[in-house]
Amino acid sequence: MTKRVGFATRLGAIAAAVGSAVGLGNIWRFPYEAGVNGGGAFILVYICCILLMGIPVILSEFIIGRSTHSNMKAALRRLSPGKKYYLFTYVCIIGSFVVIGFYSVVCGWIIEYLYQAAMGNLDGHTSQEYCIMFNSLVASPWRCVGWTLLFLVLNFLVMSRGIEKGIERVASIMMPLLFLILIIFCVKSLSLPGAKKALYFLFYPDFSKLSMRGVLDALGQAFLSLSIGISCLVTYSSYFKDDASLTKDAATVGLLDTMVAILSGVMIFPAVFTFGVEPTAGPRLIFEVLPGIFQQMTGGYFWALLFFLLVFFASLTSTISLSEIPITFMIEEHKMSRPRAITWTALFTVILAVLAALSFNVLDDIKLWGKNIFDMMDYAASNIFMLLGGLFTAVYVGWIMDRKIIHEQLTNKGLLKSRMEPYLIFCLRYIAPVSIVFIFLYLTGII
Repeated sequence: MTKRVGFATRLGAIAAAVGSAVGLGNIWRFPYEAGVNGGGAFILVYICCILLMGIPVILSEFIIGRSTHSNMKAALRRLSPGKKYYLFTYVCIIGSFVVIGFYSVVCGWIIEYLYQAAMGNLDGHTSQEYCIMFNSLVASPWRCVGWTLLFLVLNFLVMSRGIEKGIERVASIMMPLLFLILIIFCVKSLSLPGAKKALYFLFYPDFSKLSMRGVLDALGQAFLSLSIGISCLVTYSSYFKDDASLTKDAATVGLLDTMVAILSGVMIFPAVFTFGVEPTAGPRLIFEVLPGIFQQMTGGYFWALLFFLLVFFASLTSTISLSEIPITFMIEEHKMSRPRAITWTALFTVILAVLAALSFNVLDDIKLWGKNIFDMMDYAASNIFMLLGGLFTAVYVGWIMDRKIIHEQLTNKGLLKSRMEPYLIFCLRYIAPVSIVFIFLYLTGII
């Protein structure tokens, strides 16, 4: 087996972990959820969820990964010898494939819009024409599949470069660029006439606009935004150096992920209010609403191009982390070379992604429980795999894992002071599991 390497620098490790968390959930889904659920009150509840559930679960994944420097299966075997907890690894691996399968289709759409923006083809259309443009894209099997495959090629080219030269280098470049683009966009948006109204909407907590369903949406958004539950961060943290402070790293990932989500709201809503679009525009915001808004702004070509470049960066860093889960597993558990593990991972991913891409056109008659293949994969990933993974991780670290190992990882074997342990254990034993169960019951329609 190839000698195990790690991240070369702490900055690179943090950039990779933040890249794993930051994705479409922050830049697209968060503004949509905030818009639907009244803005400020939703954001306040969301931040509480990050602190009480998100960061503790991030830290628990870090502890599992760094304490063993192994993939999820080997880590659980080592931490609980003679037990069958390691079997849960297969849920994480299947979940990672399902997420990449449908996620890469959306990423393909983003490349299409990035191309159209670069060619100037998003100029001068009515809102109805933007709707027709998007419907035409998803109805075309060749365009859908072609852009999806192009995205996957880019994804696996990065993976083929390894941990340091591939994942770390790309994350170290793309994450600062992502923040830079976000800040440029926010400065521009705050100069628009609707900025004052947008900031009031985003940061004034009017709880009369927040229902119990909105609270549960905030719980679910916090969970999905951080990409926890399918061992992404277990895999990445297994490459962390032993002198890193896991508490600081987990807090940094949670803080930066939340910052991207909130900045995305600051980026989008001033334009929404300036140009008379309802903040509840929903999932169609990126592809049908924002292109029209950009064209009404001075320098619309530049802003459209910059926006889709931003979303592309966020998408790629997320799929890289998802891909590393099965790749690391195959290398360490089945003694594969990295190129061979990447080949198998790419093969399984392409099959699922093509099926998801064709579910809007050639395979649109195939329904599972009333959902097409894409929607079913989205539903299974968000409502089953990630929630089960998060619940397992919280319960395992909170109730089962040796407290001595937890203490050693939080303090680096006594070299650091840490007061996090009692808070972490309480959150993992009680707050996170109860929250996840509520999310599951809500998303499955039981409550």
